[in-house]
Amino acid sequence: MKDHQTNISLKAQDIAIAYLLLRILIGVNYFNHGFTRIFDIPEFAEGIVEQLKDSYFPPFLVRINSYLVPPVELIVGILITIGLATRSALIATFILMIILKMGVTSVQNWGAATSMISYALVLFILLAGHSFDIYSIDHWRKKSKTTTNSTEPSTNQFRLLFNKLTKKRRKQHRSYLR
Repeated sequence: MKDHQTNISLKAQDIAIAYLLLRILIGVNYFNHGFTRIFDIPEFAEGIVEQLKDSYFPPFLVRINSYLVPPVELIVGILITIGLATRSALIATFILMIILKMGVTSVQNWGAATSMISYALVLFILLAGHSFDIYSIDHWRKKSKTTTNSTEPSTNQFRLLFNKLTKKRRKQHRSYLR
């Protein structure tokens, strides 16, 4: 009886491309959430205050947070899409999602709360897999900084060279003393 084994192998390049596409997908999603709301923030905020009128949160607190949601969504959407300050943007988005989750669960909007879980899972995957984010401005900046630094001699290189030279001189000096 033959064993039918399937060898599954994940290639780092394929994971990096999948990461890029997922990052862009979620970034565009947040960008569009923010972009469509940014032009009429007062109406958006009042709509949220109305939705959460039966929550335990005071209306002024809901209103303040509601005014912040569209610009935060817009900014993190742009950053995540282009891959700039990606890790920080993902963490900020997670915090935003926690605040929004508190709001929707306080009024027992379980449909919205359930759909937010899918966002949280995607954010988790992106944050946990951040090392695969090689197609981004972050990676390009890090790579160019490393390249720039590698062409300049480091302090340690100078110290090693200095130690070699002084060691050689000490040996020469000792030979004269004999």
